[in-house]
Amino acid sequence: MKTKTLMSELKSKYADKSWNESLQLVRRCMEKTRDGRVCEPIAKCLQKINEALNVSSSAAMVSRLEMIAKQRGLGSHLSPTETVCYLTADLFYIEVLLLPGGRVEDVRVAHHGEAPVSSPSLLQLLRMKNFEEFSLKLDDLALFYNIAGDSDVKIKVYSSLRHLETDLFKISHLPRSLRESDLHIDLIMNGRIGNVQSGREGSPMTIEYYISPADALRRFSRTGEVSAGRVALVTAGSTDSSHRLQMESLISSPPQVDSCGFPVFQPLTESCSQLLPATFLLRLQPPLPVLTSFIEKMAKITDGVIAEKPLQVEPLHKLLLKTSRKYNSNTSCTDGLQFLVPLPGSECHSYVFPGAQWSCGSWNGALMDAVPFSHPGHVPALLEILRHQSAISVLLESCFSKHSHSTDAALLCELTCEVLPESDHCFSITFSLHESEHLAVLQVTVVDSHQMSCKLLMPDFVDHQLDEYISRVLMRCMSIPITLRAVCRRVSSLRTRPAPELDPDECECVPAAVQEDISVSLTPDFCDKANTEAFVNPSPCASLGVYSHWANAGLPAELM
Repeated sequence: MKTKTLMSELKSKYADKSWNESLQLVRRCMEKTRDGRVCEPIAKCLQKINEALNVSSSAAMVSRLEMIAKQRGLGSHLSPTETVCYLTADLFYIEVLLLPGGRVEDVRVAHHGEAPVSSPSLLQLLRMKNFEEFSLKLDDLALFYNIAGDSDVKIKVYSSLRHLETDLFKISHLPRSLRESDLHIDLIMNGRIGNVQSGREGSPMTIEYYISPADALRRFSRTGEVSAGRVALVTAGSTDSSHRLQMESLISSPPQVDSCGFPVFQPLTESCSQLLPATFLLRLQPPLPVLTSFIEKMAKITDGVIAEKPLQVEPLHKLLLKTSRKYNSNTSCTDGLQFLVPLPGSECHSYVFPGAQWSCGSWNGALMDAVPFSHPGHVPALLEILRHQSAISVLLESCFSKHSHSTDAALLCELTCEVLPESDHCFSITFSLHESEHLAVLQVTVVDSHQMSCKLLMPDFVDHQLDEYISRVLMRCMSIPITLRAVCRRVSSLRTRPAPELDPDECECVPAAVQEDISVSLTPDFCDKANTEAFVNPSPCASLGVYSHWANAGLPAELM
């Protein structure tokens, strides 16, 4: 009763007070905390009041910025003229130039020892009053100095990170042969460092290292951009042990290259490096499920900077389910998985992943959100492994769907397939062909992200040219359902008429009619309607000129 009476008295006392008066009262209460700590209930109250207020004055904008600074562990203060609000940390600060009426003229970011640089993205967020996103952006700045130790250590790690960025740019600009006609896709998939973007407006350097055909078409058709692949942020992180990190560029100008086209690095001596309690990091966005065998390879590349045995491992298919956008989280994966994957033309496939087989040791993995390393020479080899893993993941995820399996739905499926693991980069799909009493097996071997081979095993049927054809279709669409649809139609046509002799040059391109099936299945509109990540609709690909290797390569008409 006492508490209720007190609350009633408080409500009646402040019922006629304005929001600004209430805000000032809460702020005074926070300033009067005896031990210097912020009272959590009062802090939450202040946050709610700030969020409820319309930022229509300089004072309200300053109040909001001060609250964000407290949430992020930053300091804040106003300039003597009260026209600039500073958000400060030990090794960087942000200047917010204020205008009357709660408007913002400019936002500038300054790292340690560097002049302030305008940040259009942060400025836009404050002008839109998007304070939540502005607050999150400050985490990117903190990534540069996310190192345990004093300011001297943090400065040295930041300096080392800048020299690393210089070397990564040098590697990315070394001459190389082109594999794809689309320069942007070729840079992402085949560049030694992928598509490198310098850290802008205080954010870390980014490396786009893999993009699937579906993601490229989806991104392009919706935003007019071609960037929608897997990205790594180049940052640094604390470690319990010390590692020798560069304190200057390790690549000469102009660079000297070895017989493989990679740069010759200056040795890490005491004069050009220091032992620091940190490593460089490739922060993966999104986090990537990685097979344990691949993690062991990365550990050898980095000379033990990466632990060979991750602490937590799970079957790869379960890790993929946790990160896939196509998975229905209500489905249990204890005893295996079954998915219904819609295809264009009202066709449907059923895909079964037996739980026991996929729980074998060679297909266990761990979810990696960061890859530590200590030398710029590690990066190209690490990216190749990440690309290899991404290719395997994209193929397996193409069999996933948000459609849960049911007995009635299974009767409507044109194809029922069982997906089984083989080696750590090989798996098989067992299915029954139309008008056949026998089962067929398609073995898929992902040699790396640039090379995949397929082998169709059927009773009394051997056609090596068909295997080459299937491999080309798979490489172009990166989709198991689309590839199996092509297999069924091709085999059916070969059984009804003799197979023509193909010229060796013709084996390099897939017949033109399969193009439409692939491009339609990969179209974002179809993906959204069917809740799958298949692609199809040729017109966007042809008109945009994107993904000539995958979408415009010319595939057979029997896929339609």
